[in-house]
Amino acid sequence: MLDFATTAFVSILFLVDPPGTVPAFMALTARYTPERRRRTALVASAVATLTLMGFAAVGNVVFRGLGLTLPAFQIAGGVILFLVALDMIRGQRTTQEGPGEMKEGEEANDVAVAPLAIPMLAGPAALSTVAVLMAQAKDTAHVSLVFLAIALTGLICYVTLRLAAPIQKRLGTTGVHILGRVLGLVLAGIGVQFILNGLKAAGLIPLQAAG
Repeated sequence: MLDFATTAFVSILFLVDPPGTVPAFMALTARYTPERRRRTALVASAVATLTLMGFAAVGNVVFRGLGLTLPAFQIAGGVILFLVALDMIRGQRTTQEGPGEMKEGEEANDVAVAPLAIPMLAGPAALSTVAVLMAQAKDTAHVSLVFLAIALTGLICYVTLRLAAPIQKRLGTTGVHILGRVLGLVLAGIGVQFILNGLKAAGLIPLQAAG
């Protein structure tokens, strides 16, 4: 159970990537007052958390209704994780937001829900990963661990965005990118493990090869 809890928390946290959102958050809220910036951080974190929890609750039902199996979830989720990890290692966030979304966000009156909460925090990779984790959950305790991991990630998002100015000042853009590359290496390993677990569950590789 500890292994599952660790994998759930690390994979969700690294995919949401709160430190990687700091530069975008600062750019999008540059004209905000300190009070409005704090409120934006709270709303963005809360919406992202609720979105992930909602997808965790109903994602499996939707996917299974489409006839998708657990091995398919695991392999697809692993591929997405690996692609996101490559973006992080290269210092990019193309799977989270694009220039068009950033420009639209800069022009919007309120950026908390879009693009900050969705897709910058609760992006496609994070949504698909919580569905994979829920599909892997064996009992109520495992399900609770997934929701706890999402809640803790949401709390970390809020704290990170509230401290965005000092974090960016201390780390700088280069420091944020270096941290993202380190996290990307760990995330790549988790993605590969998801793929191996899916191949094992599908009977495509021997059990000992996936261990």
